[in-house]
Amino acid sequence: MPIPREILDVPRPKNTVVIAYGSGKKRYAVRQRVGCRNVGGRHLPVNGPTIGHIVDGAYVPIEKSAPQDVSLSPIDLKDWASVVLCDRLFKSIQDELFAVYSQSDAMKIYCISLLRVCDKGIRDFELKEAYETSFLSERYPDVSLSKNTVSTFLNDLGKTMSRIVTFMRNRTASVSPDHHLLVDGTLKSDESKVNSLSDFSRKARTKGTRDISVLFAFDLEAMEPICSKCFPGNMLDATSYEAFIKENQITKGIIVGDKGFPESAAHEEFESHPDLHYLNPIKRNSKLIARHSMLDFTAILPGYEGITYRKEKCVGIDKWLYSYRSSAKAAKEESDWLRRAKKEKTYSLESLREKQKTFGTIVLECDLDLPPEIACKAYDKRWEIELVMRYYKSACEFDETRVQDDYSVIGSEFCNFLSTLLTFRLIDAFDKAGLLEDYTYRKIFSVLIRAKKARVGSENWQLVRRNPSHLEILQKLDLIPKPEEAPKKKPGRPRGSKNRPKTEAPPSDQAEQPVKRKRGRPPGSKNKPKSAPPEPSM
Repeated sequence: MPIPREILDVPRPKNTVVIAYGSGKKRYAVRQRVGCRNVGGRHLPVNGPTIGHIVDGAYVPIEKSAPQDVSLSPIDLKDWASVVLCDRLFKSIQDELFAVYSQSDAMKIYCISLLRVCDKGIRDFELKEAYETSFLSERYPDVSLSKNTVSTFLNDLGKTMSRIVTFMRNRTASVSPDHHLLVDGTLKSDESKVNSLSDFSRKARTKGTRDISVLFAFDLEAMEPICSKCFPGNMLDATSYEAFIKENQITKGIIVGDKGFPESAAHEEFESHPDLHYLNPIKRNSKLIARHSMLDFTAILPGYEGITYRKEKCVGIDKWLYSYRSSAKAAKEESDWLRRAKKEKTYSLESLREKQKTFGTIVLECDLDLPPEIACKAYDKRWEIELVMRYYKSACEFDETRVQDDYSVIGSEFCNFLSTLLTFRLIDAFDKAGLLEDYTYRKIFSVLIRAKKARVGSENWQLVRRNPSHLEILQKLDLIPKPEEAPKKKPGRPRGSKNRPKTEAPPSDQAEQPVKRKRGRPPGSKNKPKSAPPEPSM
């Protein structure tokens, strides 16, 4: 039975709702609205305690009891800007998670990944407090992130690794055949002695620590990571290359690797998938270089300054070779070589002349007939994957793992992958807003973290005042409205202006010419002597 209009019209506090109860639903309670919850993609309101009743056409509040302990009171100051922006950019990932996980599990993964971006280096036991003191708890209430819950959840997440694989495969399936996938790996310190992923890598033996290896595929056109996978720290890149492609079902696109990912390491995958191609550098001592005279450059690369190139089709096979020489890189490499040779006392003119042939050169192998400038640009963009690794390690402080067993490592690294994806969406948003021209990523994010909202009593949440430069950043990111610009004044006098001549001037061709004045006094002039001058005496 609907609530009568005369009951709803009774004045009552803001953010409240009237609930009918009792026999015949003739009694009316006033309950406080405390937030909302997400159910099946819909935001449903959440009602709090009863604060009064409607009696005889008037609101009667419940008598206030003694004040609660502050530890039991609602939090009235929360992180706002960083969480709201991340949620806006990250929200599409929810649908990808819902396709694989239950709503409860998906929201745990979502919140953990988001908070790891908003609070760099956050520990698992700190997630609960970070969630409760941010607007994430206002947007997505009742997400359990206690220390024990998170620890158990990450372990369970790793145990069900097939779901992580399904999630990654769904992403790789959306890759366009003409997109470039940059593949690279990174090593992370892991001192755990109870998981099989932690082992001594080549680099780790020199520093006396154990590592795990994380392999990424980065979509250059989409400017975000597509998939990732953990491997033992002692596993070589070439060994993990085929397993990475096969597990994630990478069947489309042009994989741009480095010398650690030769085509031969995943030859069967390239042969069995006609839409999957590769563009890789080959070693400078490869016989293919001398066989096809790839260091005898034939032309200047269009659109590039100081770069010469050569393109040749391999004899007998459908492969093409692209060689490039940068004069700037050649000069630097020669300078570095001379400095080392002098230090090590290994300098000789003969060895210098031999090395000069290869200074500043790179030779690429590809199974596609590409324009030489396209092949050069694709490989030149490999530095983008280095950005992935750099932000993965520094921006989010993911340079080491703190979890223990295999399952927990796998579950935690899945969340780290999502955090890295979100970080790149943030970089893209900052760039499009024109902020990276004047500020660093860290500076912008520090401003977002400081932008909090407070609630006093029953009032709505209000932004804590910031200095003008901070407000400008929030405006450029569309977090707060931009100030309205004053309308531009049109040229000329406005209509109805009183600043007009009293009489209209005649047309220029009909204007009267001024009368030329005659010499002397005009007739009737009053400027005459009052009496005649006296006559001179004789």
